[in-house]
Amino acid sequence: MAANSAWNIVNFRTGLVESLVKAGFRVVVVAPADGYESRIAAIGALFEPIDINSSGTSLAEDGRLFVRYWTILRRLKPAVFLGFTVKPNIYGSLAAQLAGARTINNISGLGTAFLRRGPLQWLVGGLYRLALWRAATVFFQNREDLQLFVDSRLVSRDRSRLLPGSGIDLERFAPTPPDEEETAFGFLLVARLLWDKGIGEFVAAARIVRALHPAVRFQMLGFLGADNRSAVPRDDVTAWQEEGIIDYLGSSDDVRPFVRKAGCVVLPSYREGMPRSLLEASAMARPLIASDVPGCREIVEDNVNGFLCEVRSAESLAAAMIRMIELGPVERAAMGKRARLKVEREFDQRLIGAAYLRAIGGETAAVRF
Repeated sequence: MAANSAWNIVNFRTGLVESLVKAGFRVVVVAPADGYESRIAAIGALFEPIDINSSGTSLAEDGRLFVRYWTILRRLKPAVFLGFTVKPNIYGSLAAQLAGARTINNISGLGTAFLRRGPLQWLVGGLYRLALWRAATVFFQNREDLQLFVDSRLVSRDRSRLLPGSGIDLERFAPTPPDEEETAFGFLLVARLLWDKGIGEFVAAARIVRALHPAVRFQMLGFLGADNRSAVPRDDVTAWQEEGIIDYLGSSDDVRPFVRKAGCVVLPSYREGMPRSLLEASAMARPLIASDVPGCREIVEDNVNGFLCEVRSAESLAAAMIRMIELGPVERAAMGKRARLKVEREFDQRLIGAAYLRAIGGETAAVRF
């Protein structure tokens, strides 16, 4: 099992690892050492470190990454290679195929390269086509991403399957009312601080809304300083805090205390695979606001468990926020209850483990949603 960080496995794949271990598999996580190695051991997997420059575009450097994967996988001799995130999916899969392992890939999102047309998109697409050519199964987290890869001939339709995201631990993320001591209504955005997540639109919308509702809180929780071309500069975040528009909460491995204090969770992203932040908020019975884009619209049903807004539009986002404020606590609670019921029905993490076990066993059935 390979990803671009041990953190990714711990935060998004713990349920899958536990399902595989319970089924009797020996699981080895291949990822950069980032301080989460002990957590990998705690969920029953072994850890093999590898250096990855996730945002690098040097083909020479990526060639060396391929060699590192080949060296590790030749020694481990895995029966099946599970790939997550871009470079492990590409270079890890190529090395795994050379080492004689079956490959099962998970395209959890298209990333920055697919949001902007140009040489980088062409290059990444070509590498995906090469890496996925012999994959046993390729999982996607929304229909649009699956169809894009099939239409672009990056993968064949008969080996493409849908998964409902990475799944949610419904017991850990239990429904809870907002903390009673919080008197001011608050919007919370949970994401890495990237422009592609709609950070600029969130800040601009906050200015619009606070002109009408000055007591409303706007908070952001997520990693600042990501190794990504779309990263928001730290100085911008500091300026927003000094302006009094945004309260930046830092980053956390446990979002639950922050979601408990929020009245609504927001994600105005430009495109997603299946956003974890919206699933976690739904499980905790929070109403949602998100962009009407692939990934988000699979979770947010407009006027049912939240509101959809136009992508890249601060004005549309602000209008949705004002609607949410004006609903009042009773209707917001009803939206939150419907959000919880949706994740119970469609996004239970046990569905993910079952789908992977079928794929590893060579079955073609997958989760339908």
